[in-house]
Amino acid sequence: MPKPYPAEFRRDVIAVARKGEASVAQVAKDFGISETCLQRWLKIADREDGLAPPTSSDRGGGGSTDDSAELRELRRRNKLLEQENEILRRATAYFARDVPPKMIYPLVRELAAEKIPVAVTCRVLGFSKQAFYKWQANPVSQRDWDDAHLINAAYDIHRDDPAFGYRFIADQLHERGLVAGENRVARLCSQQRIWSIFAKKRGLNRKAGPPVHDDLVDRQFTATAPNTVWLTDITEHPTAEGKLYLCAIKDLHSGRIVGYSMDARMTAALAVTALRNAIALRAPAGTIVHSDRGSQFRSTAFVTALKNHGLTGSMGRVGACGDNAAMESFFALLQRNVLDRQRWATREDLRLAIITWIERTYHRRRRQRRLGRLTPIEFETLTQAAHAA
Repeated sequence: MPKPYPAEFRRDVIAVARKGEASVAQVAKDFGISETCLQRWLKIADREDGLAPPTSSDRGGGGSTDDSAELRELRRRNKLLEQENEILRRATAYFARDVPPKMIYPLVRELAAEKIPVAVTCRVLGFSKQAFYKWQANPVSQRDWDDAHLINAAYDIHRDDPAFGYRFIADQLHERGLVAGENRVARLCSQQRIWSIFAKKRGLNRKAGPPVHDDLVDRQFTATAPNTVWLTDITEHPTAEGKLYLCAIKDLHSGRIVGYSMDARMTAALAVTALRNAIALRAPAGTIVHSDRGSQFRSTAFVTALKNHGLTGSMGRVGACGDNAAMESFFALLQRNVLDRQRWATREDLRLAIITWIERTYHRRRRQRRLGRLTPIEFETLTQAAHAA
């Protein structure tokens, strides 16, 4: 019985097909699935997203009045879902800027100008309408006004003598007749990065965590059979909405990307999802999974996933890119061919570009000299036939 495709892979294929840049047949060919399978996926997705028109069996033979009422209700719900999706998409850019929470209120005003109700926006973003209308009546509170005056005075004091920190600034503010507690001055100086020039810089001399696996690859980037050695790593690229993180898993035998996952946050779940997608497609046994010493690959969730599926972990040294050079070369290729080609407005646009390049170009069109000028798909097809014989 054939193995089901991972849910993330199905969503990516459906997204590429809906984009309309290629026919359904071409998309199915690029991703290595049948056209009938892709058409079935699209029908299911349209039905789940409310895009497919209701059939006679769905209507149950009712009258036209009932059908019209049901259609109006579906349209209303679809419009509400579109509004909620637009709110979340626009709010992502605001939250990515690390601004104070109340600065989300201008977004509510902008969305209201675009005919999105204030009540819907406030419900989706998780605050009350009363809080928004209170801010709208008085956008700049007295507290903010006083903080702005304190910050300006702190800048003037620090400019005169940059050797002293917030304690000296607090004393000087009292001499100027400005009343502010030391904790408040410390908070404002920290927000505005007003520090003493002799302050100890944080974040330096940090040591990487201890390895949880030995280095079983030792820079020997060759494999005699599929699913013998996998390489994995995480890369990132900025968009107008914020960074998009990609975790990819590469089979060292053919160079094929057997699993990948993308998210807006670089967490252990990102690495675990990519590993599970690879396992679902390849069903490996005893495979060595080699990575760097990042916290995502040292996490309990990732180590447990390796153990539960009978895989063996491997890790390189700290600051030694050569210990995972084969994976770094793939990311360098991705950087030149996709990431650096243009500025990306949304994470979804970049995501579709990455998976299209991987599945259509890298797997099925780009020939590699070490594979005898074959693509990874062609090389795996020939080697599988040879093993079977």
